[in-house]
Amino acid sequence: MTSFDADDSMREELATQLSEIARALPDRINADPERVEQGLARLVLTLIEVVRKVLEHQAVRRMDGGGLSAEEVERLGLALLKLDERMQQMKGAFGLTDEDLQIDLGPLGGLR
Repeated sequence: MTSFDADDSMREELATQLSEIARALPDRINADPERVEQGLARLVLTLIEVVRKVLEHQAVRRMDGGGLSAEEVERLGLALLKLDERMQQMKGAFGLTDEDLQIDLGPLGGLR
Protein backbone atom coordinates (compact mmCIF):
# COMPACT_ATOMS: atom_id res chain seq x y z
CA MET A 1 0.00 0.00 0.00
CA THR A 2 1.46 3.39 -0.98
CA SER A 3 1.41 6.40 1.33
CA PHE A 4 -1.15 7.93 -1.04
CA ASP A 5 -3.47 4.93 -0.54
CA ALA A 6 -2.91 5.09 3.24
CA ASP A 7 -3.77 8.81 3.25
CA ASP A 8 -6.97 8.14 1.28
CA SER A 9 -7.88 5.34 3.66
CA MET A 10 -7.30 7.58 6.68
CA ARG A 11 -9.40 10.36 5.10
CA GLU A 12 -12.26 7.95 4.42
CA GLU A 13 -12.12 6.59 7.98
CA LEU A 14 -12.04 10.11 9.43
CA ALA A 15 -14.97 11.18 7.22
CA THR A 16 -16.97 8.16 8.36
CA GLN A 17 -16.21 8.82 12.02
CA LEU A 18 -17.06 12.53 11.72
CA SER A 19 -20.32 11.68 9.96
CA GLU A 20 -21.29 9.37 12.84
CA ILE A 21 -20.35 12.08 15.36
CA ALA A 22 -22.39 14.72 13.54
CA ARG A 23 -25.49 12.54 13.83
CA ALA A 24 -24.88 12.15 17.58
CA LEU A 25 -24.64 15.88 18.32
CA PRO A 26 -27.76 17.66 19.53
CA ASP A 27 -29.78 19.58 16.94
CA ARG A 28 -29.97 22.61 19.20
CA ILE A 29 -27.95 24.33 21.85
CA ASN A 30 -29.49 25.97 24.89
CA ALA A 31 -29.83 29.68 23.99
CA ASP A 32 -30.69 30.78 27.53
CA PRO A 33 -28.91 34.16 27.80
CA GLU A 34 -27.60 33.21 31.24
CA ARG A 35 -26.01 29.99 29.96
CA VAL A 36 -25.31 30.58 26.26
CA GLU A 37 -21.57 31.07 26.79
CA GLN A 38 -21.25 27.84 28.73
CA GLY A 39 -23.41 25.98 26.21
CA LEU A 40 -21.27 27.16 23.30
CA ALA A 41 -18.08 26.36 25.21
CA ARG A 42 -19.41 22.88 25.93
CA LEU A 43 -20.19 22.31 22.24
CA VAL A 44 -16.82 23.62 21.03
CA LEU A 45 -14.82 21.75 23.66
CA THR A 46 -16.73 18.55 22.90
CA LEU A 47 -15.87 18.87 19.22
CA ILE A 48 -12.23 19.56 20.07
CA GLU A 49 -12.21 16.50 22.32
CA VAL A 50 -13.63 14.37 19.51
CA VAL A 51 -10.95 15.59 17.10
CA ARG A 52 -8.27 15.01 19.77
CA LYS A 53 -9.45 11.43 20.25
CA VAL A 54 -9.42 10.79 16.49
CA LEU A 55 -5.91 12.26 16.21
CA GLU A 56 -4.76 10.17 19.15
CA HIS A 57 -6.23 7.04 17.57
CA GLN A 58 -4.57 7.77 14.24
CA ALA A 59 -1.23 8.47 15.96
CA VAL A 60 -1.34 5.13 17.76
CA ARG A 61 -2.14 3.37 14.48
CA ARG A 62 0.80 5.06 12.77
CA MET A 63 3.13 4.25 15.69
CA ASP A 64 2.03 0.62 15.68
CA GLY A 65 2.51 0.47 11.94
CA GLY A 66 6.01 1.91 12.21
CA GLY A 67 5.05 5.01 10.22
CA LEU A 68 6.58 7.50 12.66
CA SER A 69 10.17 8.16 13.65
CA ALA A 70 11.13 8.39 17.32
CA GLU A 71 11.35 12.17 16.97
CA GLU A 72 7.87 12.36 15.42
CA VAL A 73 6.46 10.18 18.22
CA GLU A 74 8.02 12.50 20.80
CA ARG A 75 6.68 15.66 19.12
CA LEU A 76 3.23 14.14 18.70
CA GLY A 77 3.15 13.02 22.32
CA LEU A 78 4.11 16.49 23.54
CA ALA A 79 1.52 18.14 21.29
CA LEU A 80 -1.25 15.85 22.57
CA LEU A 81 -0.14 16.46 26.16
CA LYS A 82 -0.23 20.24 25.68
CA LEU A 83 -3.64 20.00 24.06
CA ASP A 84 -4.92 17.98 27.02
CA GLU A 85 -3.52 20.54 29.47
CA ARG A 86 -5.17 23.39 27.56
CA MET A 87 -8.46 21.49 27.45
CA GLN A 88 -8.32 21.12 31.25
CA GLN A 89 -7.76 24.88 31.58
CA MET A 90 -10.65 25.69 29.25
CA LYS A 91 -13.01 23.29 31.05
CA GLY A 92 -12.09 24.96 34.33
CA ALA A 93 -12.65 28.44 32.89
CA PHE A 94 -16.19 27.52 31.83
CA GLY A 95 -17.01 25.35 34.85
CA LEU A 96 -17.20 22.16 32.80
CA THR A 97 -16.15 18.64 33.74
CA ASP A 98 -15.12 15.63 31.67
CA GLU A 99 -18.65 14.29 32.08
CA ASP A 100 -20.06 17.46 30.51
CA LEU A 101 -18.22 16.63 27.31
CA GLN A 102 -19.49 13.06 27.03
CA ILE A 103 -21.68 12.31 24.04
CA ASP A 104 -23.09 9.08 22.71
CA LEU A 105 -21.52 8.37 19.33
CA GLY A 106 -23.96 5.63 18.46
CA PRO A 107 -22.16 2.68 16.87
CA LEU A 108 -18.78 4.24 17.73
CA GLY A 109 -19.61 4.16 21.44
CA GLY A 110 -19.24 6.93 23.97
CA LEU A 111 -16.61 9.65 23.95
CA ARG A 112 -14.26 8.68 26.78
